[in-house]
Amino acid sequence: MTTLDKEEYVRRHPRCMYESSLSTFMRLSQGDILRNVVISYHGVVQDTQNEAWDEEIAILKEALAPWQTEHAHIVLEYDIPRLGKRIDVVLLLRGLIFCLEFKINKREAMQQDVEQVMDYALDLTNFHELSQGHKIVPILVPTEVKDYSTRLLPLEYSELIYNPLITGKAHLKETIQRVLDKEQAQEVAPEVDLSRWIISPYKPTPTIVEAARRLYEHHTVEDITRHEADKVSTDATTNYILKVIEESKVYGQKSICFVTGVPGAGKTLVGLDVAVKQTYKDGEQANEEEGAVYLSGNGPLVAVLTEALARDNWAKCRMRGEKKNISDSRREVGKFIQIIHRYRDNMLAKVKNPIENGVLEIDPHRAIRQRNAGYGEVEHVAIFDEAQRTWTHEHLAQWLKTGGSYGNKTRIANFPMSEAEFLIWSLDQREDWAVIICLVGGGQEINTGEAGISEWIRALNESFTHWHVYISPKLTAPEYAEGKVSQMLQDRQNVVYSDCLHLAVNLRSFRAESLSAFVHHVLAIERDEARQLYAQIKRQGYPVLLTRDIAAARRWLRQHSVGSQRTGIIASSAAARLRPLAVDIRVSPDAVHWFLEDKDDTRSSCYLEDVATEFDVQGLELDYVCLMWDADFRYEGGHWSYYRFNGSTKWNPVKVEERKKYMLNAYRVLLTRARQGMVICVPEGNGRLTAEHFPEDATRLPQFYDGTYDYLKSLGMDDL
Repeated sequence: MTTLDKEEYVRRHPRCMYESSLSTFMRLSQGDILRNVVISYHGVVQDTQNEAWDEEIAILKEALAPWQTEHAHIVLEYDIPRLGKRIDVVLLLRGLIFCLEFKINKREAMQQDVEQVMDYALDLTNFHELSQGHKIVPILVPTEVKDYSTRLLPLEYSELIYNPLITGKAHLKETIQRVLDKEQAQEVAPEVDLSRWIISPYKPTPTIVEAARRLYEHHTVEDITRHEADKVSTDATTNYILKVIEESKVYGQKSICFVTGVPGAGKTLVGLDVAVKQTYKDGEQANEEEGAVYLSGNGPLVAVLTEALARDNWAKCRMRGEKKNISDSRREVGKFIQIIHRYRDNMLAKVKNPIENGVLEIDPHRAIRQRNAGYGEVEHVAIFDEAQRTWTHEHLAQWLKTGGSYGNKTRIANFPMSEAEFLIWSLDQREDWAVIICLVGGGQEINTGEAGISEWIRALNESFTHWHVYISPKLTAPEYAEGKVSQMLQDRQNVVYSDCLHLAVNLRSFRAESLSAFVHHVLAIERDEARQLYAQIKRQGYPVLLTRDIAAARRWLRQHSVGSQRTGIIASSAAARLRPLAVDIRVSPDAVHWFLEDKDDTRSSCYLEDVATEFDVQGLELDYVCLMWDADFRYEGGHWSYYRFNGSTKWNPVKVEERKKYMLNAYRVLLTRARQGMVICVPEGNGRLTAEHFPEDATRLPQFYDGTYDYLKSLGMDDL
């Protein structure tokens, strides 16, 4: 192998910056290897980076000399799509996979560096097809460290991954040899094609935060999800929506798309993908004329995504030597990810007030009419995530009557529209063309005043008959608008049904695609189906365990979380009597800190102190969770019973059916937040009596909890 021109080299090495047999690596000069690494680098190579690669290659040549004649393979700077990072070195030697992370000139190992190399190993064993079933050995190499790891142990719950080893350059050769000796590893037969490893199918399922970061760097959903899996249709959905946008522009029409999907199927990913592609379709600069805005009423989701993208953008700019404040990055991200209420209030500021005769009109003294946009907002395309959660007419009217909207303190009496109708009206103010994308979750309304998807359909039928409707056939299912969508649309023109607008596969949990179905059957009290699906997800390696002991649950979470994997404790917002267990839903965590801070930060979810509710976690996820199940939602007499705590002495039954629906949906959200496994903790309650033989705590009697525990246990769930 010789130095190649950049275009040819990058074509041949799409996932790394160098790869070859070990014998070729040892035969080539250090300069030739370095030149091949440099030409495949995307961007301007800094002198410090050049020097680091040069030092790394020199160390490898010395350390790997004993095996230079063996059938082995080496890869430098292997790209990990899910993490958006690169492994410094992958060494395929005697059937083992060594992941090496170098820290040039460092004299000590840092915790974040150990977690980094651990993440690499986990990523390979979970998602890289040709790495599965092989022993993976993560090694951190702070080059000037004098000591080295002497204990060679596997992870507690995975025999295939070593605990990270730490060694300086002086003992790297010895460390590799000791691992080979422990494994009694034999040379690989020459006919085994080790070069196939680099093109292995890669099936990552990113967290929503990781995915948003990658999309903001102008990657596609295909780059960051399980694109080799035939059933995953996120790209087909995105492409279908982009086609609708283009046709709406060409023909000057108004269109609305309804996208459905099972929990965790990637609806938010699709929304972000469309927002990025439409906004940045011309390159690095945002398209102000035809851009899209991603809107959500989920405050924690918007806050976490905005802050994660802003931090990432700020860090990358600093690495490139660009002067940029974190506040500038936040403003940049905020252009296309916004809280829906602020978008709504910007349009409210343009309407005549007071409203006369129940008709909403633009006040020309409060708004400027633009040539193409009319009185509408600048964006042609608005993406509404969790569209089923927009407010009813009654809730919005009451909210505006008191002047309580986000940032808009103007009181508006007698407001005539629901939030869904007003959002369509807002885009309809554009005089050229507009597209709305509604991302719809079935059975996920969790708050008072949320209208559901039927309100969108009603508004379209009554006020916006000229809009073209593109709809998922699944929107006719019972969990959407109580199954009335087909009936509501039967007489409407310009309706197109497309399977491309439904996402059927759970991407949140890469271990248990059947999790959402399992949760559905648990909540529907369909025992046989729930038992079968529990056995299935257990075989898939997704643990769902039961316990009565929160201390045991915390221990399990800490034992199973390695690298940068995130854990957390979650509970219903009505779980009022968990305080004796140091779980207090009254103290709401800051979502940004809870989801983004490192494990050593007490505000982090991983500290297992602050508890998040369904309002904090909807749309987001953790790797492992403990769900605390309180007496608000009980299995009694063969059915679910619903209770609200009165704040002092007792639980009162909930009688309003709408409130029951919200409580059921809250547990549906909570039960689908874990990507890799969860513990359900149903407390034992307090059965002790006072000296007078009265209950010590009448609000936490064992019978409030035992029925729920027994029901879950009857489904075959394993105890922790």
